[in-house]
Amino acid sequence: MDRLDELALFVRIVEEGSLARAARRLRRSPPAVTRALAALEDRVGVRLIDRTTRRLAPTEAGRLLVERARTVLGAYEASMAGVASTPVRGVLRLTAPVQFGRRHVVPIVTRFLDRFADVEVELLLGDRNLDLIDEAIDVAVRIGHLPDSSLIARPVGEVRRLWVASPGYLGKRGTPRTPADLAAHDVILGVTAPDWRFAGARTAAPRRLRGRLRVDDVETRLRAARAGRGITQLLSYQAADDLAAGSLVRLFRRHEPPPLPVQLVTKDRAHRAPKVDAFLDFAATRLLALAVIRPEKTPA
Repeated sequence: MDRLDELALFVRIVEEGSLARAARRLRRSPPAVTRALAALEDRVGVRLIDRTTRRLAPTEAGRLLVERARTVLGAYEASMAGVASTPVRGVLRLTAPVQFGRRHVVPIVTRFLDRFADVEVELLLGDRNLDLIDEAIDVAVRIGHLPDSSLIARPVGEVRRLWVASPGYLGKRGTPRTPADLAAHDVILGVTAPDWRFAGARTAAPRRLRGRLRVDDVETRLRAARAGRGITQLLSYQAADDLAAGSLVRLFRRHEPPPLPVQLVTKDRAHRAPKVDAFLDFAATRLLALAVIRPEKTPA
């Protein structure tokens, strides 16, 4: 988490007196807020919040940090206001995963271009994570956890790995109830070894899946699944339209692995141009509003 975002989150927790209310205000999941607080306390080495059944209250160290955090955040806002007249211009280089970029980043980019007439955008769509420094990338949309690095990430949502099949396929072959049932089903795989990991399953999935169809393209896997060729794994945003329309059915929901973060990733703040900060704020607001990457409750 960005260090300024972390301080702002802590101040919000103290002001709200509740992790849940702070999460709603910041449009983040309660578990993410809890993890961020735990990480902050671990880093400073002291407890910052006293927890009771009704309310949270800062410890003495927490009150001191809140005061300092407000000073730091106020100074940051003042410094940003001081350069507000700096023109937003130049070429902005962005990268995003192919499907997510086509569906959700391109509309944001077009509206950003309408807002800032002196900016040009180069959008590189690809499922390989480009090196921001080597490729001179200003902002990357990344799905998944980042390795330890000097990059700064701003969380904007999350997605899940899930399994789907068409109602027609399930009507003919039956609905699998556990991962072990996949031994009796056809699956649609990618061209690489499948990473089908199930959470909380008492019986593991079969080692050899009946993948008679292997496709390296998400849209083609979607079409094959709609056509009843078998069960496939997708990211939740990729299957969202079909699930809403009923053309695909979600399987093994209780065995889905933990969600993956969706993040806007940039280089060190000290080297960011006004065009980058402008896009980060513009894109973050719109991505946070996307229903397809909004955190959802895990079934009990």
